[in-house]
Amino acid sequence: MIGELYTEVTCSHGTIFEMEQTPRSITWEAPEHHHVEKGNDWFFALTIIIIAFVIVAILYDNTLFALLIGLSGGALAMSAAKRPSIIPYAITVRGVKIDDQLYPHSTLGSYHIDEEDPRGPQLLIKSNRKMMPLMVLPIPVDQVDNIETILRDKLEEEELAEPLLVKVLELFGF
Repeated sequence: MIGELYTEVTCSHGTIFEMEQTPRSITWEAPEHHHVEKGNDWFFALTIIIIAFVIVAILYDNTLFALLIGLSGGALAMSAAKRPSIIPYAITVRGVKIDDQLYPHSTLGSYHIDEEDPRGPQLLIKSNRKMMPLMVLPIPVDQVDNIETILRDKLEEEELAEPLLVKVLELFGF
């Protein structure tokens, strides 16, 4: 949604109120992460790999590690089969809102809009937090300019990129 502001302009004929087209907030919904549909072959390959690692761990008399590998493989399969939920995003003059969590601009370092990403435009935001140093938000194509208008005044623009490990994992379907 784009908010509208009114500015007061005084001229010789009196006071005129002009409407500015400055966005105050932009909201949209998108999946919480990029989902790659995995076929039966992917799950079959995961099962073979997990079973092979479990057998190797048992051959080395490490049953606890074998159990850990088996549980990790099961959790990975369940996570891979789950479809991402649709969550609301918002860029406001107060901060960046992801689902119900507001990240004020004072806790954010810089931003970059990657319009060349094959998944569509992505907003990368560097955070001052240790646990989430880089937030990647999918943004609608028609709102790129409005989002940049809001963020330009609040954060500095910096060339940011997703880590190489994330791109490699996406190649394998994670």
